[in-house]
Amino acid sequence: MWKQHINVTSLDQTIDLLDRYQEAGRIIAGGTDLILELERGTRKGVECLIDISRLGGLDKIELDSDGILHIGPLVTHNQLLADALARKYAAPLVQACWQLGSPQIRNQATIAGNLITASPANDTITPLMALKASVGLRSKSGTRYVKIKDFYTGVRRTVLNTDEMLVDITFPALKSEQFAGFYKYGLRNAMSISVVNACAVLKMVGGSISEATITLGSVAPTIIHAVTAENYLIGKKLTEDVINESAQLASKDSQPIDDIRASAAFRKYLITISVRKVLSAIRNNNYENTPPDQPVLLASSASIKEFSSEDADEIQTTINGKKYHFTNCREKTLLRLIRENAGLTGTKEGCAEGECGACTVFMDGKAVMSCLIPAGRADQAEIITIEGLASGNILNVVQQGFMEKGAVQCGYCTPGMVMSATKLLEEKPEPTKDEIHQALAGNLCRCTGYYQIIEAVESAIVR
Repeated sequence: MWKQHINVTSLDQTIDLLDRYQEAGRIIAGGTDLILELERGTRKGVECLIDISRLGGLDKIELDSDGILHIGPLVTHNQLLADALARKYAAPLVQACWQLGSPQIRNQATIAGNLITASPANDTITPLMALKASVGLRSKSGTRYVKIKDFYTGVRRTVLNTDEMLVDITFPALKSEQFAGFYKYGLRNAMSISVVNACAVLKMVGGSISEATITLGSVAPTIIHAVTAENYLIGKKLTEDVINESAQLASKDSQPIDDIRASAAFRKYLITISVRKVLSAIRNNNYENTPPDQPVLLASSASIKEFSSEDADEIQTTINGKKYHFTNCREKTLLRLIRENAGLTGTKEGCAEGECGACTVFMDGKAVMSCLIPAGRADQAEIITIEGLASGNILNVVQQGFMEKGAVQCGYCTPGMVMSATKLLEEKPEPTKDEIHQALAGNLCRCTGYYQIIEAVESAIVR
């Protein structure tokens, strides 16, 4: 685990710390990948977490005068989902974000972090490659821009130097003559890693394709182009026969492997399915994975609460309206801080990997997985746990609904379920059943089969 956690207060301080610590320092923003790597011991030698999550101005999505879209390093997946510019000019990236993780994970995880982790199965890299994105990398020497196709050197390997920070993601905004889509095949509807994913961007002139880009994820050491299919599409109309032939050709450029999620042969087959689905969606202008106009975010605040102290030892926080002062505990997760130091054991550790949602709490207005957040981030934050939902001895409407509908068996998942449902009703007082499903997508139950849980949430709506 890490030895030190620093909430930085400026970009210059961040760069100075990177220059000082080099390989022993690591920037953390969302932390959904990094905390897991540190917990599992797959990333060694990290002594200092340089936390940029409270730096103002780094969560912007902007379109410049040259038609270039800029995504800041603190833009989360949920933020991008709800952004009007992204929906208009980066549709396949929005579609990829919608299928990534759960609402809690999307509240934490950043687009930049997904890129830097550099797994070939990461969902946002594939559309960004198709959109011809570049990344801005800043160090004491200045800022350099690298095309994303040149950013990756292998599985979880990039050209990012130890003293550099990713400060910008840029790509040309999609134009009216460009049509694009993204498709992901996973083993379940939510919280699944891509077995295969695909993105296509086509430029159409007079009904014929003048430019074609098809990128594939989870089928090679890095995200790749389906060059054979791209070349075949030029000059053709997007007929059923052309779509089928393109899908078959796309698999020729892949180098899939056998792993726990799929065999190489099955991935080859899935490439044809994925490319066919993307191209058919473009032709029919019917994208099955487009998020609703107002997706469930499980967040009542979208703004960053900036940090104003540099004390690296103390944590002063508010939990359920009560002030807490902790020392010498920055080397643990928020979940353990809540349970071990604050003595609030209602929040559960289920998987400790951000998969089950049992540890869901609210931090500064957002539902998050506390097992994936460093304890130091609690400094100057406002946190609500399951203990903070009731008013004295009076349960809130969701808790009461769970009691009345018998939505509790072993009870281990219940705190997380109640937290997610409570935040949903804050965000959408009269949610549809589909929105309830969206809200609970990151919460797993091994006992009830979910029916009574859904009924409990529905019963809370009419109170």
